[in-house]
Amino acid sequence: MTLEKLAKDILGSAEAEAKALIKTANAEAKEIISEAESRASAIEGTAGAKANKEAGQISREIVASARQSNQQEVLVARRTELDATFALAKEKLGDSSLAGRASLLKKLLVEAARTSEGKMVIQPTKIDRAALKDASSEFEMGDDVDGLGGFILVAADSSISFDFRFDTLLDDAWSNKRTQINEKLF
Repeated sequence: MTLEKLAKDILGSAEAEAKALIKTANAEAKEIISEAESRASAIEGTAGAKANKEAGQISREIVASARQSNQQEVLVARRTELDATFALAKEKLGDSSLAGRASLLKKLLVEAARTSEGKMVIQPTKIDRAALKDASSEFEMGDDVDGLGGFILVAADSSISFDFRFDTLLDDAWSNKRTQINEKLF
């Protein structure tokens, strides 16, 4: 065999072996790529499902938070309206030109006469001193007390007192009728 033929045989054999290795490598590469794509697809599916689940959870939390915030704002608005209504009622009761003020004082004096025991003293609010002095002859007039109107009826020995001031009556009515007030306002 000649050297040249031997070189050709070796070269041919090497080329055949190289082609076989390249073919095997290409087949393995295709298999690896296919497996990688399959894994990527599975990971993408899992990640997508997880992301959708988290997005749903976040969405529910945001909606719940917004509802809670809205409820809080409604409660604050209601409280503001109740406070404004109460302040307006106090303002009107503290106005000396309140329509029906004299009639209201007379009714309170009638109630005071029914409630009184023995000698009693009327301690009027400053705004109603003159009206009470003219309307009440059965009670002695005492010192002025603070208030929007009305009076405090006190036993001569100070053992008992009854509060007929507009402030107290309004506070009691406001507390007792809060449900009806809420229904009317809201």
